[in-house]
Amino acid sequence: MRSLTPIVFGAACAVVVSMAWAQDNTADERDALFDALGLPQMLDIMRAEGIIYGETIASDMFPNAAGPRWDAMVSEIYDVEMMREEVRAAFDEELEGDDIDAMLNFFTTDPGRTIIQLEVSAREALLDEAVDEASKEAAALAAADETPRFAMVAEYVEANDLIESNVVGALNSNYAFFMGLLDGGAMPDSMTEEQALRDVWQQEDEIRANTSEWVYSFLYMAYEPLSDPELQAYIDFARTEAGQDLNDALFAAFNGMFDDISRALGLASSRMMTSQEL
Repeated sequence: MRSLTPIVFGAACAVVVSMAWAQDNTADERDALFDALGLPQMLDIMRAEGIIYGETIASDMFPNAAGPRWDAMVSEIYDVEMMREEVRAAFDEELEGDDIDAMLNFFTTDPGRTIIQLEVSAREALLDEAVDEASKEAAALAAADETPRFAMVAEYVEANDLIESNVVGALNSNYAFFMGLLDGGAMPDSMTEEQALRDVWQQEDEIRANTSEWVYSFLYMAYEPLSDPELQAYIDFARTEAGQDLNDALFAAFNGMFDDISRALGLASSRMMTSQEL
């Protein structure tokens, strides 16, 4: 089972060092941060990614049964308003007591605003398969040549633990998909939760390779217009308390959403498979 697209966006934030103590934050501040990070636009793009992912599931699992019924199921699962509500609730909860001012100070000014625009534009561009392939090729060449810019992207990836965090999230999402299939009655009677877990773990190497390729190609393309000082400032803040807090909040919020979506996709797939058998 293929994994969902990795989570990568404004995970590291400001050039203002966060204060040593936790601060209370208001709903207005969390609203401002949610918008400043471009999360409404990212959710729209994730819905578009999900529709494409649904086509892949149909092609892999029930190519002769896909059609308007399946399309409607996938569209309902990727309801962007429900996605927004779930992500926003978890995001707000994770940010309680964090220094949102330090985050906002960056993303409401340049270069923070530019960085978010670049991330959103790059992620939208990657919906085009040709752009996706070209970005992977460019990143692979930069990695092979060990360019200074690729080294900076790698430093950013390491600062936010983007590979490991996304691999864990993908494994959990794939397990949730298997549980949806299992609960929906599409798996053999001999299949247990333990067997499903073992099957998911067998995908780890492939998921890690695919995740690394996507993360580096996306970031290398997104940050290409940035100057070295701008990208270095982003990296530096990623290692501060405020940067780490925001990164944690984003992963917690989006991983929860992806787990729920994956289980729903598994249940919907089971309905398609069992109806096909009938």
